[in-house]
Amino acid sequence: MTLETLDPDFADADAPDSPDADGFDPAVLDALAADDYRFKVWGGDWCGDCRRQLPAFGAALAAAGVPDDRIDDFPVTKGPDGKEGEGVDEYGIELIPTVVVETADGEEVARFVEEEAVSIAEYLARRLADADASA
Repeated sequence: MTLETLDPDFADADAPDSPDADGFDPAVLDALAADDYRFKVWGGDWCGDCRRQLPAFGAALAAAGVPDDRIDDFPVTKGPDGKEGEGVDEYGIELIPTVVVETADGEEVARFVEEEAVSIAEYLARRLADADASA
């Protein structure tokens, strides 16, 4: 893992403590663990939003039992023309953190961008549940 902020043990004064496995809604963990989803995470260890949100998301992925080989993290830097890094142009990354969830065959089924009213894990779990219901 190259994004330190995705580590559940990442310490930042502005980040809430990451919950342990018992602190997550089981429905959220089930949604994250389902269907061999791949999680592509763009962020920057320098980014306040990433420092605040990604440790808890990393903890949720761990609690859901998502193996490391299904999590791809892409460090993003600030360049003169915006965000720079692997996959930024291909995936249209403008704000971070961004998490794209894909099926095993590469179809995008959910995307979290920068901030929502709920955690990254809960937001994606809702989108994944909606995708499963419509499938």
